[in-house]
Amino acid sequence: MDLKKKILFFIFVAELAADCEQAVDPTRVIVAGGSLTEIIFFLGEESVLTAVDITSNYPGSATSLPSIGYVRALSTEGILSLNPTLILGEEDMGPPLVVDQIKSTGIDLRVIEEDYSLNSIKNKIICVAKILGIEKKGDQIFHEKLNSTIIDLQALSLFNQNNLKKVLIILNMDGTSPIVAGKNTSANGFIEMMGAENAVTGFDGWKPVGAESIIQMNPDMVIITERGIRNFESIDEFIEKTSLGFTSAGKNGKIFALDGMKMLGFGPRSPDTALELAKIIN
Repeated sequence: MDLKKKILFFIFVAELAADCEQAVDPTRVIVAGGSLTEIIFFLGEESVLTAVDITSNYPGSATSLPSIGYVRALSTEGILSLNPTLILGEEDMGPPLVVDQIKSTGIDLRVIEEDYSLNSIKNKIICVAKILGIEKKGDQIFHEKLNSTIIDLQALSLFNQNNLKKVLIILNMDGTSPIVAGKNTSANGFIEMMGAENAVTGFDGWKPVGAESIIQMNPDMVIITERGIRNFESIDEFIEKTSLGFTSAGKNGKIFALDGMKMLGFGPRSPDTALELAKIIN
């Protein structure tokens, strides 16, 4: 690593550490990002929540809190009217103008970094615990509730890598075409957590693809979000209209509909979900 890269790396680490420092006043917290809301409930600190965004739908009690709208389409006025002392946001919090306006007010705003990996989940949980001033409690809860799951998942992931299976994750439908996950997505990270490989190799991000392309990918497992499956009356109709019956996944009965946040939110529920799927992929 040359000097310039070293300097940039240490600046990044310093900024990340600063974002996880204990907040001066974490008593009225607004959250923009479902995984962060899940973490606060996971830590037993939900009493500090003042409002959440609409992706914060778990646990069910989170939906009774005041809403600030969609995480990527927030309103400065709406947030400030709730008098927060601390705002926690995921990386896709926006739009950028709103983020800049909130920063200019001097309100404590933390955007939590993540990289869609198993380690990222632990780092995110501990970071939130540090911000709330409960680092020791957070570490204890993590080890009690998640550590054994993560150890089991890591071991099974390594085993599965000896016989790599292809997984296709579908977010929703664009007309008759499934919108599938390419590289550099949360779904790609989730697939790698299972010790599998993404059936999509030709692009980054989320894109609609046709039935012929899916048949050529020939995934061994297909997962569609519960939001996506609502476009169909049944899983059988979904399989028929997307031609998934011609794939290995369709032939072997490995097509599933799952809660998108549980799978792709990279919060406390994601390791358990990955572990259950990792057990049945081979």
